[in-house]
Amino acid sequence: MRILFAFVGLLLSGVVFSQAPFPSKPVTMVVGFEPGGGTDTVARIVAKFMSDNIGQQVVVENRAGAGGNIAVDYTIKSAPDGYTLVLANVGALTVNPHIMKLAYDPLRDLAPVTMAVVFPNVIVTHPRVPAKTLAEFVKLAKEKPGTITFGSSGVGGAGHLAGALLEEVAGIQLVHVPYKGGGPAMRGLLGGEIDSYFATPVAALPHIKSGKANAIAATGAKRSPELPEVPTVAESGYPGYEALNWYAYLVAAKTPREVVDRLNRELVKVLRMPQAMDLLQKQGVAPEPGTPEQLAAYMKREYDTWGKVVKKAGVKAE
Repeated sequence: MRILFAFVGLLLSGVVFSQAPFPSKPVTMVVGFEPGGGTDTVARIVAKFMSDNIGQQVVVENRAGAGGNIAVDYTIKSAPDGYTLVLANVGALTVNPHIMKLAYDPLRDLAPVTMAVVFPNVIVTHPRVPAKTLAEFVKLAKEKPGTITFGSSGVGGAGHLAGALLEEVAGIQLVHVPYKGGGPAMRGLLGGEIDSYFATPVAALPHIKSGKANAIAATGAKRSPELPEVPTVAESGYPGYEALNWYAYLVAAKTPREVVDRLNRELVKVLRMPQAMDLLQKQGVAPEPGTPEQLAAYMKREYDTWGKVVKKAGVKAE
């Protein structure tokens, strides 16, 4: 009889354990790039405040490579329980599917949680490059076609597409050099490996201020509040040009809706906290949290838009 009671007790304890409220253990926040870049910096800011709020450790895990695809694929293959979420960028979610064969479909295999941040890139050049404005940069590229290099955080990322779009509208031929994240790409620029870099404000701001990199144009429709003196590509002679970068939180597709909703509440809470907003805005990114449905609709629009750009510009995996 005692054995029976003990067995029933174990069963009951298992039921209680399986129904433990989310989150009841550490949460892993996956980033598809190496430390030091924009995605990694945003993830670490959000993770700290989220960890304080939920009373569980939120661990940032870097799974770099393939333009962020490795991190997305890892998240999709993880248990759909909400304990693994990815902070992915525009490239891995809406561009890469058009230029390479992927093991996943971002619109089918992921459950959107919330948009995190939206921001333009900034085109920076190495001080050795004799171009202090976009006009001078384009002139140089036309004089030396196929020799001026530009770096990005990876194939299919926002920086890559922003560069391809500039090539198209300006009628120039650049050489794309992909890195495994913003940190390595910025180090490549500072070390003179590349001539220019379509950088996130997160990675570029300190080096622009120190004079180690020259900012020649921003890729958004409006000037960046952090770099008000830097004109946009559009106002530098190419009206209509706009290429925004964004990061969003997602989990595996079969994650229960109540878990997705809890993650949404916690992430939105952090992204609206004055302290977190201040830290993010100082990095040149604008928090824009929303609902899972809003993110799903935005992803579909971006997926369709960048698909057309990729086809028109002839962008291919390298």
